[in-house]
Amino acid sequence: MSEPQPNEPAPTPGRIPHGPFRPGDQVQLTDPKGRVNTITLQPGKQYHSHKGTVPHDAIIGSPEGTVYRTSGGIEFLAFRPLLADFTLRMPRGAAVVYPKDAAQIIAMADIFPGARVVEAGAGSGALSCFLLRAVGEKGLLSSYERRPDFADIARANVEKFFGGPHPAWRLTVGSLEESLTETEVDRVVLDMLAPWEPLDAVAKALIPGGVICAYIATTTQMSRIVEDIRAHGSFAEPHAFETMLRTWHVDGLAVRPDHRMIGHTGFLVTARRLADGVTPPARRRRPAKGAHPAPRDPARPADTTPPADAPPPADAPPPGEAPPGGHATPGGDAEA
Repeated sequence: MSEPQPNEPAPTPGRIPHGPFRPGDQVQLTDPKGRVNTITLQPGKQYHSHKGTVPHDAIIGSPEGTVYRTSGGIEFLAFRPLLADFTLRMPRGAAVVYPKDAAQIIAMADIFPGARVVEAGAGSGALSCFLLRAVGEKGLLSSYERRPDFADIARANVEKFFGGPHPAWRLTVGSLEESLTETEVDRVVLDMLAPWEPLDAVAKALIPGGVICAYIATTTQMSRIVEDIRAHGSFAEPHAFETMLRTWHVDGLAVRPDHRMIGHTGFLVTARRLADGVTPPARRRRPAKGAHPAPRDPARPADTTPPADAPPPADAPPPGEAPPGGHATPGGDAEA
């Protein structure tokens, strides 16, 4: 494959950029301490920092991985940003989906090239970028966002990363349950506050064997979406999980986990769409003790006996001290 030349037009949106740096490319400049600055190449411009300047013209036409020395004598390493780098530094409206979670969504929801995917909650466009990379130009990603301001931010970020409108992306401002028009959908990804609300619409849109994937932040949301998927009757048993990412410090014989890690960012719940008219098989696993308490009979009086480890009431006398009208026993208990 021949390398594109610096003056050739930008690659088709959705393709991985490669070859020499061209005008309009985004470039990450990394200093010796690992600090990153992202610039957009423009002929005649300069990158300015307190460590000196680097002319954009010196970068244009050179290959990735080149080192440039500023006027102050500091070296910067230049690469195009990876998608993970871009999403963590993009302008934000809503919080972005971290790359570790986006990778799990791509893998566990089995997003494949050519897939027809519906996304609810475009947010800042981070997950949209990952999904578009996965479905490719021959697939379809239909994203729904309720807030117009978030939709504008998502559109700007997606077009900035891909160099223009992506041919496989359709962005709709509105709620999923009211605006969903797609049918024969392979995958549905729900990144929203109440992912249980559009379950009826999702079940109608998904093909048998399709996957629903919900990304939620709290355990109460996770419990609600799992139980609602079970009760809906159109899905197989859901699976809930989270991913934690820990980097390592490696320097000679000093090999240890880093002191900081990316812990909890969100939970993922996935389930498969059943064929129409099929009843999901009954669960035969033993429930956890107390997971499903039996409802109390209103005709039966409530048990008011305190548990053995309950603290004494506030007006109880100290051990060994007699209450009014009684006397203390040697064991410390009072007798009337």
